[in-house]
Amino acid sequence: MSKVKLIFNPMSDRGRSGQRASDLRAIVEEHGGAEWVGTEYPAHATDLAAKAGLEGFDTVVAMGGDGTVHEVINGLMRVAPQHRPKLGVVPIGSGNDFAFGAGVPLDPAEAAKRIFTGTPKAVDVGLIRDNNGRLEYWNNTVGIGFDAKVNIMSRKITNMYGFIMYLTAVMMTIAQDYESSHSKLAFDDGPTIERNMLMLTLGNGPREGGGFRTTPDSKVDDGTFEYALIGHVNRLTILGLLPMVMNGTHPKSRHVTMGAFRKLRLEADRALPIHTDGELWSPYEVNTRTVEVEMMAGAVQLLV
Repeated sequence: MSKVKLIFNPMSDRGRSGQRASDLRAIVEEHGGAEWVGTEYPAHATDLAAKAGLEGFDTVVAMGGDGTVHEVINGLMRVAPQHRPKLGVVPIGSGNDFAFGAGVPLDPAEAAKRIFTGTPKAVDVGLIRDNNGRLEYWNNTVGIGFDAKVNIMSRKITNMYGFIMYLTAVMMTIAQDYESSHSKLAFDDGPTIERNMLMLTLGNGPREGGGFRTTPDSKVDDGTFEYALIGHVNRLTILGLLPMVMNGTHPKSRHVTMGAFRKLRLEADRALPIHTDGELWSPYEVNTRTVEVEMMAGAVQLLV
């Protein structure tokens, strides 16, 4: 019988997920059972997932939102590939963007069943490093510049959640923190490009922020990432692009550059705010000015 470790975040979706996790326990036990453990502090799921790999668990389940999945994958990537457990995802967060893009059922009850009945699918994972020697794995999106500023702004909003919170944070960022950087970018083995950059989003999955299809053609299992790059445009232009990003038609805009890549080097003339899968990885005070990104193709077996 498969040995399953289930890691759940009781604070996911601003504390609403604790009851949802409790409601799903009967389904999990009915289909084979799992060893449950709740997270107690930031990055706890990373430590728990890595430990589960060392203890010989066959499957590690992330029950929570995108942040929980992100932490669990970072833990799994600490485990040698030949011993790395499979990943299960039960989406009970507010956005659940990775689950959406990866083909995991968005209905938590159905997703819980797939832990035991699903088929493994090899999904890609990204690795990002900065000039301070830090590194992080990511599985859905990385936001650099404006995208990360929105993430920072969203943390100041306490009376909303999900897509509405993210949309409000976008509007606040346009009004309050609207600067671009002068950057040098090199994708794969191509030439170095110099340009003013308002926003760069890297996508393994198609959606972020609970509904923004920033990299709409991204697939988690195709061995490539997609990027969406916006240079310095005025506020009116970015407002016009906003509904296009919501429905994934912004690649048609002359203000947006899209492309596929496996490797990236980026240098900027100022500190770059960066989020990884919606988690603030690099606030301004970290002073990240150089990042390198690479593809880890098929690194994790996801049950779908």
